[in-house]
Amino acid sequence: MTDLFSPLRLGAFELPNRVVMSSLTRNRAGAGNVPTDLVVEYYRQRASAGLILTEASPVCPEAHGYPRTPGIHTAEQIAGWKKVTDAVHAAGGRIALQIWHVGRISHPDLQPGGVLPVAPSALRPAGQTVTPSGMQDFVTPRALETAEIPGVVAAFAQAAKNAMAAGFDGVEVHGGNGYLIDQFLRSSTNRRSDAYGGSKENRARLLLEIIEAVSAAIGADRVGLRLSPVTPFNDISDANPQETFDYVVGELNRFDLAFLDILQGTGGAPRDQWLPFDYARLRALYKGNLVLNNGYDFASAQQAIASGAADAVAFGRALLANPDLVERFRRGAPLNQPDYETLYVGEEKGYTDYPALPA
Repeated sequence: MTDLFSPLRLGAFELPNRVVMSSLTRNRAGAGNVPTDLVVEYYRQRASAGLILTEASPVCPEAHGYPRTPGIHTAEQIAGWKKVTDAVHAAGGRIALQIWHVGRISHPDLQPGGVLPVAPSALRPAGQTVTPSGMQDFVTPRALETAEIPGVVAAFAQAAKNAMAAGFDGVEVHGGNGYLIDQFLRSSTNRRSDAYGGSKENRARLLLEIIEAVSAAIGADRVGLRLSPVTPFNDISDANPQETFDYVVGELNRFDLAFLDILQGTGGAPRDQWLPFDYARLRALYKGNLVLNNGYDFASAQQAIASGAADAVAFGRALLANPDLVERFRRGAPLNQPDYETLYVGEEKGYTDYPALPA
């Protein structure tokens, strides 16, 4: 019987098990947004996962939206990530870099020259964001000019090349969670009247151009994509998410990607409070490997694999707190609980100090 411990091929990735580490922002980068030795140790500890998806890494200076997120656009950042990939590979692991542009979920204090962040449309998100000087209200972003969009696409392609130079096995394009690509996809944040706005086909154009460019840069068999069809994170929604994402997933079939990673549900809400969405329909539409993500435990993940609902399952908080999660699942051992106060602060505390099982 196929289960979480069964091997799996995802494009160029050969996984010894079907436990995927979900991308989790941790805000531990050093000066210049360079991964430090602490970051190296964090990922090394979790190398037994079938595949590690790193925290999201901004593709260019303008893509940053939070302090201390490790980028992939300078030589120093590439060198820092190379230490991470070397350590993970030495420990027998596989690792892909999630590449990211936050769009409007930023602030002038985090932008080069203090300029406005960019977005598909000049619509201010509700709420506040973290800046180097503390929490501040979001600002109204600047709408990208049509002529600027090829530069965004090129930044993702270059970031993928940089990831390969840093020794990664591949990349995951971040197309969800209310960041730039998702802002183009969703009707609430995209009010454009050019070829990138209006119809679902136009709103999906940026995503599909990025996937095409990244696939051409490093090979589609080394490319994954994260989508989050109904997640309202970062003040985002869509008038008809089923129609929008049915179209997107159908279009993805022509690329033969390594995998599609679907973040189900509405953030941390219990399953009985998720917004209605037919994930089984995406499974039927998509011809490639599907990773499901959000709120799984061992039993529900086993069921998803055994039923064919997913080819692999991504775990976030469980792998954050249990670097040896695969072994704990094998033994039926209890799990460490995550310390939520240290998700984004604390250096080694709540980061590299979670205990592993005795050998």
